[in-house]
Formats: sequence, structure tokens, C-alpha cells
Amino acid sequence: MKTVRIIPRLDIKGPNLVKGIHFEGLRVLGKPEDFARYYYETGADELIYVDAVASLYERNSLLEIIERTSREIFIPLTVGGGLRTIDDIRTVLRAGADKVSINTAAIKRPELIRDASHSFGSSTIVVSIEAIKKPDGSYEAYTEYGRESSGVDAVEWAKRAVDLGAGELVVTSIDREGTGKGFDIGLTRMIAESVPVPVIAGGGAGDAADILSVIKEGKADAVSIASVLHYNYFRKLSYGKKEFSDEGNTEFLKRGSDRSGIEGLTIGGIKDYLASNAAGCRI
Repeated sequence: MKTVRIIPRLDIKGPNLVKGIHFEGLRVLGKPEDFARYYYETGADELIYVDAVASLYERNSLLEIIERTSREIFIPLTVGGGLRTIDDIRTVLRAGADKVSINTAAIKRPELIRDASHSFGSSTIVVSIEAIKKPDGSYEAYTEYGRESSGVDAVEWAKRAVDLGAGELVVTSIDREGTGKGFDIGLTRMIAESVPVPVIAGGGAGDAADILSVIKEGKADAVSIASVLHYNYFRKLSYGKKEFSDEGNTEFLKRGSDRSGIEGLTIGGIKDYLASNAAGCRI
């Protein structure tokens, strides 16, 4: 039985943790280090940090956050957003990341995957595939944090990325992202059955049953989760009284109450549910 990894995803804009729906309407939820520490202490297997606006500025601005996080948290940390060159990748690895996630630059210049895997090892290179389902049932990969159409078939791109040296794939349904309506099982399964490397499913977790489904039916090796974890932890905090940078929509914080409409989960609760349903995970 494979051991499934539970991986909180933290999207960051400036100094703040943010969350939206379909990668849009980003709300500020708090300080990413607070959430990361809580997830580490409550059993997360890995963390994913994504610079939500890196593509706009063609750079990743998470170095200080990565350095602070890596000093306190001792589980694998994957960093994505705005990584376009070998030097960009080297910089975030030196700051404390264990792996990097690339999307836009990889689609625009696929040889970056080959060069990066040769330089740092395939296990360090994760390719992020953000996809939208088309009317004919196929899936198209999108770039620039889900904003730009690439014209590239997501499943064929997954195969090519692995052939070039990607050691892992993060597959996110933009249609489901942030909605809490469940993962796109078909997308995840098609890619998982097409490649020999681990596939991390993202986009849509609403409850523990959704997570079990994408593991058993979607053949995912790991699950990337954001909203259901973030809003649960948010309810424990008093962020509404604190001052935050204007990076993102802070009105959600200023209200001082959670009207997200998304039920919260804990990592421990997810793992207990998976274990009770014969899905292996690290307890």
C-alpha cells in the first residue's frame, strides 16, 4: 500500500497568505509562517509555497519567508512562482527550499525541465499543471497563475514533462480550485495513469471524502489542500484586529468573522479518516 502525503498549499502575495477561488479574488488570511508552523506541528507531510503574483513581476519574492520557514519547519518545502532560470531555482534552493515547482517557464521553454533536472536531480523538480476542462472533454494547461491559455493539452504535457525529467507533478483543476466542490477525478486519473512519477492532486477539496476519492479513484499519490485547512485555522485566530499590508483584499480580515462558507478540516482529522478507509498515510 502506498503512503499518501497530505500537503498544505500556501499561496502568498507580498508578506501575506492569500486564498481565492479559481485563483482569483485573493483574500488575505494572515501570515504564512503562522499557518506553516501550525500545519507542521499537526502532521503535514510537506508544504507547498506559491508566489501568487510572481508571474506578473517575473520573479519570486519569497526568499525571506523561505529562510524563516526552513529554520523552524523540518518537512520538505516546495516553492513555486516566477522561477524562470537555473539561477532562479538555485537561489530558492539555497534559501531553504527542498524542491521547486515550475509551470509558466516550463511550458514556454520545456528544456528548462531537462536542464534543471540535470543540475539538481529529478526529485527536486516538480512541474505544476493548472488545467481547465474544455467543452470536448479534454484539458488545457494554463500559465501565469491560471490566467493565460497555453494551447497545450494538459495530459500530453504531463507526459512530456516527465520525459524531460520532472520527478513529480502537481495537477490542479482551475475549475474546482477554491470551490470546495471536490477534485476533478477524471483529470487526476488520466494524468496519474499516463506517467510513472508521483502525482499530487490539487483544487477542490471540500471534505475528507473528497480527499479519499481523489486518492482511490483518481490514483493520486498525494493531495495538495488549501481552503479547508486555512479557514479552519483562521477560525482559531484573531487576525481581524491586526494591521496587514495592502497586498490583497484585507476586508475579509477586517470583518473579524469567517463567512467563507467552507467547512474546516484538520490534518489529523483527514489522516484518521483516510486510515479508517484503508488509505495509507503517515499518522
